[in-house]
Amino acid sequence: MKITYREENGCFYPNLVLLDQTNYTIGKYGLLHLDYIKEYRKGRYTTLLSECRLNKYLHKIDLEATEMIDSIILHLATEKGIDEDLKGRNILRWVCEMNNIKASAEEIVLREVVYQ
Repeated sequence: MKITYREENGCFYPNLVLLDQTNYTIGKYGLLHLDYIKEYRKGRYTTLLSECRLNKYLHKIDLEATEMIDSIILHLATEKGIDEDLKGRNILRWVCEMNNIKASAEEIVLREVVYQ
């Protein structure tokens, strides 16, 4: 890599150019992962930030976590027999079961994707 310089008032300054960066919106899981890597994975955070890859990386984590949660919720609901029929017969039970399933799915995703 060759660095060029410009002269201003007798001092030489490097001609630095920032790389093109992405600007994705980051959701809940991406922000949780950002907090995690800032606190516990400082090297990874610094590398991603300095190489202008942090936003794209967090977006990927957020998408992966969201897709995984949807998949786990669908699988667990099917496995436990929580369906639209139950929703029509007993809405309170359906809401309780779905809340439990969602909490379980989030716990799995936080452990396997976000806090890694």
